Amino acid sequence: MPRERLTLTPERYALVARIALVMLTLIVLTGAAVRVTGSGLGCPTWPKCTEDSLYAELHLHGVIEFGNRLLTFVVGFAALGAFAGAWRRRPYRRDLLLISLALPLGVVAQAVLGGFTVLYDLAPGLVMSHYLLSMLILVACVALDWRARHEPGELAVSGSADRLLMRGAWSLIPLGAITIFAGTAATAAGPHAGGSGTGDIINRLELKGTDTLSFVVAQHARLSALLGIVAVALWVLARRRGVTSEARAPLTWLCVLLALQGVIGGLQWALELPAEIVWVHVTLAAVTWLAILWVVVAAGRLQPRSAPPVSAPGGGEPAPAR
Repeated sequence: MPRERLTLTPERYALVARIALVMLTLIVLTGAAVRVTGSGLGCPTWPKCTEDSLYAELHLHGVIEFGNRLLTFVVGFAALGAFAGAWRRRPYRRDLLLISLALPLGVVAQAVLGGFTVLYDLAPGLVMSHYLLSMLILVACVALDWRARHEPGELAVSGSADRLLMRGAWSLIPLGAITIFAGTAATAAGPHAGGSGTGDIINRLELKGTDTLSFVVAQHARLSALLGIVAVALWVLARRRGVTSEARAPLTWLCVLLALQGVIGGLQWALELPAEIVWVHVTLAAVTWLAILWVVVAAGRLQPRSAPPVSAPGGGEPAPAR
């Protein structure tokens, strides 16, 4: 009886997976806030906050950085809960257990990388890696969330699914990843190094001397425009192929987010990169990445209205409509 009380239904586990996704997204946003407020060295050492204390000194930037570290523990519990829940989910699914393992491992890796980032005074390469690792962890989060809400038969891809649309959806992953990488480089070359609030001098990314920022921003803008063109082209193609508006929803949201990012990116450049708008831009970058992943995991739904229903593996009745 006690063991039965510790088991999770598929519905309850799907909720656990969704909570982990939300929490691991939230810490990306708070981490970006640490940087743009100049609080990156509010706790100047690691794992303690100062040489003599585990806690933050009573000043704003120390509290911001220490608060983000405390949030890591909360996020760690959510990630560990997703892994433990996959073990106790009934019926048991090995795919969920393997994917969920990436969450606590990712949180540990982030904590260690974050420690090195502080110890090496917010070196640009380490700060960039910190954000990019978060994007990789979100890949596992979205995969877990999606699979937890669908049974194996529902996850099968129909032979009638539009292969061109599916390939186009998958092409968004490398293009989006390169665009985000360029965005992290732009931030690393910009004025928000993370140490302004504490008066620390932080080295900036310097590929082309004083022209580095304008050069990297230009590349980021070109990649963003290309990503937007591909997303809109996929949306138009899906509509012309007769894909329902419900199945096109991930693409629709992606197009809206990319358009919004374009406006905000142009605005922040015109206003000379105010911290508040930079934070919004970085925040929406993470949300846009989630939208790209949503498009990819839902790519099997991009089928014409006339497509026959998906058959369950091994024959039998068709799988439920997705």
